[in-house]
Amino acid sequence: MNIDDFVEAIAPQSEDYSKISRNSYAVLFEVADRKKTGKVTEADWNAFVSLLGQPDAEYQIAFKLFDTQRQGAVNFDDFVKTYDEHKSEDALPFDWTSKWVSLYAGKPDNRTPMSYPMFSQMLSGLLGERVRQAFGHYDPNGTGFIDRLQFEEIIRKAASHKLSDKLLNNLHVVCDAKVNGNDTNKISYAQVRALLNVIRHADLIDKLTVVATKNSPDGQVDRIQFMDAASKNTKGSLLSPLEVDILFKLSSLGDSPSLSSEKISVESFKQAFDPLWLSPEARYAKSLGKKVDAAKNALTSPHTFLGEVFESVYNFSLGAMAGAFGATVVYPIDMVKTRMQNQRASTPGQQLLYKNSWDCFKKVIAREGPRGLYSGLGPQLVGVAPEKAIKLTVNDLVRGKAADKNGNITLPWEIIAGGTAGACQVVFTNPLEIVKIRLQIQGEVAKHTDAPKRSAIWIVRNLGLVGLYKGASACLLRDVPFSAIYFPTYAHLKKDYFGEGPNHKLPIWQLLVAGAVAGMPAAYLTTPCDVIKTRLQVEARSGETSYTGLRHAFSTILREEGPAAFFKGGAARVLRSSPQFGCTLAAYEMLHNLLPLPGHGASTEAGYKVPSSSDIPQSPVHHIRSRNALKILLDIDENFGKPGTLTPERAALIPGLKKD
Repeated sequence: MNIDDFVEAIAPQSEDYSKISRNSYAVLFEVADRKKTGKVTEADWNAFVSLLGQPDAEYQIAFKLFDTQRQGAVNFDDFVKTYDEHKSEDALPFDWTSKWVSLYAGKPDNRTPMSYPMFSQMLSGLLGERVRQAFGHYDPNGTGFIDRLQFEEIIRKAASHKLSDKLLNNLHVVCDAKVNGNDTNKISYAQVRALLNVIRHADLIDKLTVVATKNSPDGQVDRIQFMDAASKNTKGSLLSPLEVDILFKLSSLGDSPSLSSEKISVESFKQAFDPLWLSPEARYAKSLGKKVDAAKNALTSPHTFLGEVFESVYNFSLGAMAGAFGATVVYPIDMVKTRMQNQRASTPGQQLLYKNSWDCFKKVIAREGPRGLYSGLGPQLVGVAPEKAIKLTVNDLVRGKAADKNGNITLPWEIIAGGTAGACQVVFTNPLEIVKIRLQIQGEVAKHTDAPKRSAIWIVRNLGLVGLYKGASACLLRDVPFSAIYFPTYAHLKKDYFGEGPNHKLPIWQLLVAGAVAGMPAAYLTTPCDVIKTRLQVEARSGETSYTGLRHAFSTILREEGPAAFFKGGAARVLRSSPQFGCTLAAYEMLHNLLPLPGHGASTEAGYKVPSSSDIPQSPVHHIRSRNALKILLDIDENFGKPGTLTPERAALIPGLKKD
């Protein structure tokens, strides 16, 4: 593979490159291209992947990058040359002839090659030395203080890739009159060093915060509680009092009014020291924007679109399984609904089979047994999951195509999106519907004609491909308006009634209430089409009118039975949603815990929520390891990997490469 293919492999376009430019990943090509041919062979790629799997991969990659002569040691002059090629024009001043450098590479007139252990140790301390030298540059008189703007420049250039934008925009809170006397525009070297140590131990502090807040009722701990947890879970004092003070100040930048500089929580710590942290509003907008972009580019990048809808399909799949359980519980109501819809007007000398729904229910049990109430359940369960997946994918696709850059969509397009989703599902659901209905009806047919009961497989074979789509026109007339009503109603109930948004996640019961309420008008208003579909798909008994098509069925039912016939079973279609809601709720919560989405872990609260930083699924391992390696390189210089690695012409060839 060439450099373009390499960047595509280790830096997926779907990842976040707000802190580490996607261009920078191209510098790793020099490590993978072992023979310097400009191409990475399969053997080279396998070796690079194996390297990424090493526990010290980050340091090994940096070592191999600077070991330009492939001698197993880094020549100091080669190291400085590579550094000069990659450093930014306004880099922090650094003296490579300083005493600190001599401690690792020898005196300037007698530099010695650095072995892997020596080189990796030098890199681990390089960031601290860069900050120390930069501080000395801005404090030439050795006062021990620099002004606030100089301090912010040092931190931004040295460690912006390790900090959130929230913290970088609030670095001034480190300046405190209690430390600096009356001069609040000055900051001491002790404070700079304390902040740097907190950054260095950020991963460990993150884990300690989780431990410290584990048993806290409000998820927050004060300084004493945090330091107590740190002393119990580490050997010795991890943080000095000044470092703890800065930690709590910077972790109090949250939006929660209940959180002050006296308290810290897991999320408040992440918002300061997680470089990828975003506010709930930004996460919400970004998630929505990615879905819209993926939908707009679905034809050119189908994998990206399918990846974006995967989580939604997962939720709907669990909902489908839970719905299958709920459908099983209320299936007898569906059975009664179908029998009542198929019952024709009585003719002279012939009585109606069922007086009402309750009479139908009793007679089915009496004549066919309890199992008769579940005839045709199999096709119903088979069709639940695919139906949900098809409807969701098509609805998301059309909504994404019609949405503006902010994800907003007009009501007409919402209706079109829902209707299109309903139309697409008919291709799959109509065959299952006709099989289900014939299984539901054959019990009463067999009772009156002594006809043998048929299996679902026999019905499919007997109908053939064309027969399976009998009544498809009526199915379209039912499912298109159903989805056109259901999806917009569901979306607006969530947003306008329950207040779903970036700061308000909806619990599962609200989602299911919204779904149940949205389904009520959709179900009842489309009952006439459901009646016609049922009549078309059921085999007419001897003496009954055989319908030749949609229009014939409509006119015949209207003439023989009157307008009221079109709403037979309408109440049952609506009423079955109430018990189904409770059963589906219980099943959905259980499935979310038993079958968590990969990378998310078990959920204690099912339902949609704005993802927090800890909820974000894990990136591909290639990208994680490569990103960690770049973090070490960025400790050398903030611009490492951008210039000198990709020419503008070559960068333009990499699909989706973010132009800096």
